[in-house]
Amino acid sequence: MLFVSCCLALAAQQPSPGPLTSGDALRLLKEGNERYRTSHLTHPHQSAERRIQVSAEQHPFAQVLACSDSRVPPEIIFDQGLGDIFVVRVAGNTVDDLVQGSLEYGAAHLKVPLIVVLGHRRCGAVSALVHAEEVHDHIVSLMAAIFPSVLATRGQPGDPVENVVRANVVRSVDMLRNSWPTLYALLESGKIQIVGAIYDLETGTVEWLERSK
Repeated sequence: MLFVSCCLALAAQQPSPGPLTSGDALRLLKEGNERYRTSHLTHPHQSAERRIQVSAEQHPFAQVLACSDSRVPPEIIFDQGLGDIFVVRVAGNTVDDLVQGSLEYGAAHLKVPLIVVLGHRRCGAVSALVHAEEVHDHIVSLMAAIFPSVLATRGQPGDPVENVVRANVVRSVDMLRNSWPTLYALLESGKIQIVGAIYDLETGTVEWLERSK
């Protein structure tokens, strides 16, 4: 009886048949963020049964390139669980070969239909660069990756840090959309979408910048 009960529990948590579209994936993330923002978390897919279910293989429905900031954990702010999101995190949510390779794996091999570049307000990496704080060692490489967004926003009205945060997300989205050949081809064929978003540390709200390519 115990074996039968376990099997029934696993079957109940199986995803619905048929692959999700990028629109489906975006909707799930938006709904999850709304639950998080309003403190109605459901904490899905965090049971022992789910852990067993995804131990053999994974089928995440979205990829998120996020900042390493400890206040921006994608699984929490989107109210998701084990096996739901393929996450790549690097300070400043910047794009390099390793990031591109990771996201290519998710898109091409795991067939994930949606990539989200998730920046956040009050980003420490951006603030350090905007305010010309002294940095050393490998942090210099991180600052160099963000610097084009500083140049792109010079002279713009408003908060310079917030301007760079937004421009940096847009730049990362553009780099991924033009990542040849894998992501570019998948985007052009309509198999994936790549979108940008910005997370507010105080309200918990994710602002979606765009969806279409």
